[in-house]
Amino acid sequence: MTNIHIHGMPDPDIFYIVSVHGWNQYGLAAWTGISGDRFYEFDKGGPDFTKMEHSWIKKHIQVGPLGAEYPDYLFIPEGDTPTLLYLIQNGLGDTEHPEWGSWGGRYAPSAEEGRHYGDTADRVTGVSGDPYLSAQATIWRWRDAYQNDFAARMQWTLTDEIAKANHAPRVSVNGHGFGPEAIRIEANVSTSVELDAGESYDPDVSDRLTYTWTQYKEPSATQWQVGFEVAPLLITDLDPQVPGRKISVALPSAGRCALDLGTKEPLAKGQELHLILEVKDDGVPALTTYKRIVIQCLNPELTSALAEGEEDPNAAVAQAIANLRG
Repeated sequence: MTNIHIHGMPDPDIFYIVSVHGWNQYGLAAWTGISGDRFYEFDKGGPDFTKMEHSWIKKHIQVGPLGAEYPDYLFIPEGDTPTLLYLIQNGLGDTEHPEWGSWGGRYAPSAEEGRHYGDTADRVTGVSGDPYLSAQATIWRWRDAYQNDFAARMQWTLTDEIAKANHAPRVSVNGHGFGPEAIRIEANVSTSVELDAGESYDPDVSDRLTYTWTQYKEPSATQWQVGFEVAPLLITDLDPQVPGRKISVALPSAGRCALDLGTKEPLAKGQELHLILEVKDDGVPALTTYKRIVIQCLNPELTSALAEGEEDPNAAVAQAIANLRG
């Protein structure tokens, strides 16, 4: 995320995030996902560039006395901004867990005793409808939300009347309050948990809220082939009045989420599975607040069984190898 120089041995209590690449090869760095898809020519058809256009910035950012100080960009706008976005506590990221992902991107620990976090990749569906896999996608996947947030903050500078600007929703799940902290749940494999966001509200009382749940698989994986390693969470809507406000989540079997990846031995504590709730209002601009649910899968009976009809990940790996061999 930034260029740093380390003299002597690093402090073991401090971790750092840095993209390592050749000199001046900035297009390889995750942080360029903020807006660099046109300039650096990556992920064509993936991110939507609309809210990075000069015309959009002129209309929504270069407004009022503060916005007048915002310059026209030459290369890419907001180039190093992921460093700041990583710190914003909107319920998506956690400053102690770069590997979880946030508006500032997702970063995995290297072999250097886990203190250096470097670029990693997310699988994201682009505006073209095609899948994309890149480090930059860990940032541009959130572009609509973070640019709307930027535009809303500029509107706040134009008035001291709260009612004249939009504000982000407040989100609570299962009565855990409205803070940005992730909710941690322990549950046995092959069981279900209920998640209720009914206490969530919008401070602008006329705004309506929509609720969207997405499994973020990459933070649960230990290697590149996420689909083989991380099984899907099955989500059932329980609120016919407001879709997504209350759901049931079915956990995978022990054979999918509580086995050692190398030995295939059963584990008493399996994977931590990440579920992201996005609560979006219909204000102008529309704003999003998140809540991350981290489900620790437990396997007290130390079984390795698959559920009926559940895909065997070992078979999927074997088939992928067979396909490569023709």
